[in-house]
Amino acid sequence: MKKLAFTTALTVAAAFTLQAQAQEPRRGGTIRFTAPYGASFVSNDSHVSNQIQDEIYGYALHGMLYKWDAKNGKPVLDIAESVQVSADGKTYTYKLRDNALFHNGRKLTSDDVIWSYTRIMDGSKNYPGARYVARIVGATDVQKGQAKEISGLKKIDDSTFSMTLTDKADPGYFLFQAQTAILPAKEAQQPGFFDKPIGLGPFKFVEHVPGSRMAFERWDKYFLAGKPYADKLVISPMGEAAARDVAFRNKEVDVSILGSTQYVAYKADPNLSKGILEVAEVFTRNMGMNPTFKPFSDKRVRQAINYAIDSELIIKRLVRDKAYRAVSWLPLSSPAFDKDAKPYAFDPEKAKKLLVEAGYPDGFEFEWTATPNESWGVPIVEATIPMLAKVGIKVKVKPVETSALGGVVVGGDFQAYIWSNTSGPDSLTALKCFHSSTPRSSCNYTTFKNPAYDKLIDDASNEADPAKQLDLLKKANAMLQEEAPVWFFNYNKAVLAYQPWLHGLQPNATELALQRYEELWVDSTSPAAK
Repeated sequence: MKKLAFTTALTVAAAFTLQAQAQEPRRGGTIRFTAPYGASFVSNDSHVSNQIQDEIYGYALHGMLYKWDAKNGKPVLDIAESVQVSADGKTYTYKLRDNALFHNGRKLTSDDVIWSYTRIMDGSKNYPGARYVARIVGATDVQKGQAKEISGLKKIDDSTFSMTLTDKADPGYFLFQAQTAILPAKEAQQPGFFDKPIGLGPFKFVEHVPGSRMAFERWDKYFLAGKPYADKLVISPMGEAAARDVAFRNKEVDVSILGSTQYVAYKADPNLSKGILEVAEVFTRNMGMNPTFKPFSDKRVRQAINYAIDSELIIKRLVRDKAYRAVSWLPLSSPAFDKDAKPYAFDPEKAKKLLVEAGYPDGFEFEWTATPNESWGVPIVEATIPMLAKVGIKVKVKPVETSALGGVVVGGDFQAYIWSNTSGPDSLTALKCFHSSTPRSSCNYTTFKNPAYDKLIDDASNEADPAKQLDLLKKANAMLQEEAPVWFFNYNKAVLAYQPWLHGLQPNATELALQRYEELWVDSTSPAAK
């Protein structure tokens, strides 16, 4: 039921036409990709970063237990060839691919999988992928230092292992990110490994020039026969939309994630408009409020923020309709999205009344941390300043680089932040980010705590009936709207511009910038075809 609903939503949302469908893939050439969410990559270690920026290269370098099938809107096996599920739906037994080789030629084993997941649960490291691996029985014991091994992971033989989950769920929905990449256990523990990391992915690492590019070359022994098609892959971090625009128009890159300004310009251009891919992504743009800053500990203040901002006006004027108005946390494509729910109305008078009730008749001042991102950064904050001022709330903007935002938020060094956070594709996983047991280092960035909410999530986790589970999740999502731990701004409409010579792009609603590079190819008209 969950898969059907999500697939149907994607079918409606991802309206695009690509000329590649009728052509035979061509081998050779270089794919020139962009990483649009910062001026650099955080680390060569994909387990470290909570930034999509680093996921972008991770999809080239690594193999995961699952991968996202964008065409059908569901997870499918990646490094495993088969899986069997127990009668209670909690234990999964995997058979690894016999031809899955790391880039040094060594064969993947069950030990590599178990070690990688155990590493992610190291409580002293705060790896962001821990929120996904925590769904395995015994994983949180390792995180707390109470165990050295994850009891829910069992090696059966070198190519077979079992995984027992804490609740009935499809692990494909939370074990497909590069944050949960499978690393070579022995090699990854050697000094200097991450200077030149190896993985299981379609491309092997060549070099990382910080602030400039990360380069890869085809892994000829990749487990999918005949893939990848390209000889080389170069991913260039370009956090500035204007820089991406210039590079794309000059044919220096093959793709560009478009901001709202470029979206309008490209749609109006008779040539550029032919190469646009649009997808409703499972991301929620929001302003997170830190409850350790006294005003934000009061629900009425948080609600007042939501009433005081004219979100629809900002979406129309600044975001240029390249977004959908947010109702609560879960996006439109989520199975647990309630289509009858209404967003906060723009009601400054109600905002003032709530502030009076909370003890702030004259308002207050707070510091708002934001990046330069035009769709969810400083420009958006600046648009809200006069709106909030009308109800007595003053804003002091604290600008940070996009690549630094994750560290600031995870460290709790903020009064408020504005960010774009994943809110799918699995509704339960997304809503667990607000469970009181979820640490800030994973995804409970506002350290939200509510016993009634926790119970709904716990009940949903233990519910075997899909329809009943969905109902519980809808209630939890409605409670989040009421509690307002964030300002619910919008759900992202992702737009990617692509050159006519690039083929094989996928409408990935989990993040359009994340592509399966083994499926991409360039024809002979590409400037980098040789």
